[in-house]
Amino acid sequence: MSSPYHYVPALQAQVAEIQPDSILSRTIYADDQLKVILFAFAPGQELSEHTASVPALLQILEGEAKLTLGGDSFDASAGAWARMQAHLPHSVYAKTITKMLLVMLVNKS
Repeated sequence: MSSPYHYVPALQAQVAEIQPDSILSRTIYADDQLKVILFAFAPGQELSEHTASVPALLQILEGEAKLTLGGDSFDASAGAWARMQAHLPHSVYAKTITKMLLVMLVNKS
């Protein structure tokens, strides 16, 4: 029997060390309703503009990044949060070491 919860005591520690010129990603949780991915970016690294086939939630946990959602750009830092509709063009550019949580709202029904 699987557990009725998933607990991570130190989320940011899951990607504690980031090498220069790299992006790390760790899937923290996945089931038939959502997928949770933790990203860590070295300064100057980016996820270039792309879309996702499902709605998603994004939260900046640490650092400073340029976040582009559709045609709008934001200087995002720790605590910034966004909800994105499916197929919305978006990108992330890390100005400093940046840690970000992405929750993809998967619907396999």
